[in-house]
Amino acid sequence: MNYKTPGPDLKRRLPTKRRGDRSSQPLLVVLSGPSGVGKDAVVTTMRKSGRPFHCVITATTRPERAGERNGVDYHFLSEREFQHMIDQHQFLEWASVYGNCYGVPKDEIASALSKGVDVIVKVDVQGARTIKKILPQAVFIFLMPPSVEELEERLRKRHSESSADLALRLAKARKEMQSVQHFDYVITSHQHKLDEIVSQIEAIVAGEKRRVKPSIVEL
Repeated sequence: MNYKTPGPDLKRRLPTKRRGDRSSQPLLVVLSGPSGVGKDAVVTTMRKSGRPFHCVITATTRPERAGERNGVDYHFLSEREFQHMIDQHQFLEWASVYGNCYGVPKDEIASALSKGVDVIVKVDVQGARTIKKILPQAVFIFLMPPSVEELEERLRKRHSESSADLALRLAKARKEMQSVQHFDYVITSHQHKLDEIVSQIEAIVAGEKRRVKPSIVEL
C-alpha cells in the first residue's frame, strides 16, 4: 500500500467555530473497518433514508461492480484522472490498495461542513489513521464483523476476489481488527441490521454534540 498525506490547505477551508449552540456545530465522522464488513451498505442506507448527513463519495480507479453507479456509489476515474486530482491536492487522503487507487475528495467535505452539515467519510483502516493525523477532531467509528468466519462468507459471496486475493484480504482483516483501540467507538456490523447500525451512528453523533467539549473540526 502507498498512502499519501495531502497538502496543508484543507484546514484553511473548513468552517471556523461559531458562537452559540454547540449542537449546531458540524461533525466529521470517519467510518472504517475491514474489507467486506459492510461500510458501503451502511453509507448507502444512510443516504437513501434521507438522514441529515452528507455522505462523501469516494473516488476510485477500480472497475464498477454489478449494480454500482458512477457518482452515486463511487466516482469511477481513470488512472490519469485520479493522478490529476493527486497533483492538484484534491484528496484529504488517498491510497493504492490491491492495485487500485481510492481517494476522499476534500471539496465535498469542506462544502458540507461550511453549510453546517455533518459529514460521513468511509475509508479503510489505514486511511482512517491518516485522517486522524490530519484532523484528530473527527469522530472515528470502527465497524467490527461478528466473526472472521462471517466476514469470510461475505467476501466469498461478492465473487470479486480470487482465492489468493481472498486469503490476503482475510489476513489483512485480522490485523485491522486489532486496530479498534485507536478508534473512538466500535459497532458490530450484523447483516440485515443496517437500520440498527445507522441508529447507533446517529446516537454517537448526538452524544458527541452533547459533550462539554465536543469534537469539532475547526481552523
